[in-house]
Amino acid sequence: VLLVTSAGDFDIELWSREAPKACRNFVQLCMENYYNGTVFHRVIPGFIAQGGDPSGSGEGGESIYGKPFRDEFHTRLRFVRRGLVAMANAGPHDNGSQFFFTLGQTPELQNKHTIFGKVTGNTLYNLPRFEEGVIGK
Repeated sequence: VLLVTSAGDFDIELWSREAPKACRNFVQLCMENYYNGTVFHRVIPGFIAQGGDPSGSGEGGESIYGKPFRDEFHTRLRFVRRGLVAMANAGPHDNGSQFFFTLGQTPELQNKHTIFGKVTGNTLYNLPRFEEGVIGK
């Protein structure tokens, strides 16, 4: 999936075997242009850049399933590097449309958020732009 943002493009490799519901949800929302015009409303340098809420408040968004879906944790997937893509949630099994990129190692998120992909190739070098304040849509 190629995600086009004001911070640059992000080529995302999805891990549908490990997180099928999260990947299906993300791809379908992308195909429906759900994320078009949305902002990364929460950026914490060295931690995460979060987006996917059409209201821009961090309080909105919904899944393609009509309700929040269950977490999909996989023992092989760990929050050990920059560029991981994971579902944002407000608690266990509360996944909707919001997602985030990791901007560093975030082991405290392990078994709290579903990792469903990673930023690949040279587009990984666009991630620091979030921390520099070049954020938005």
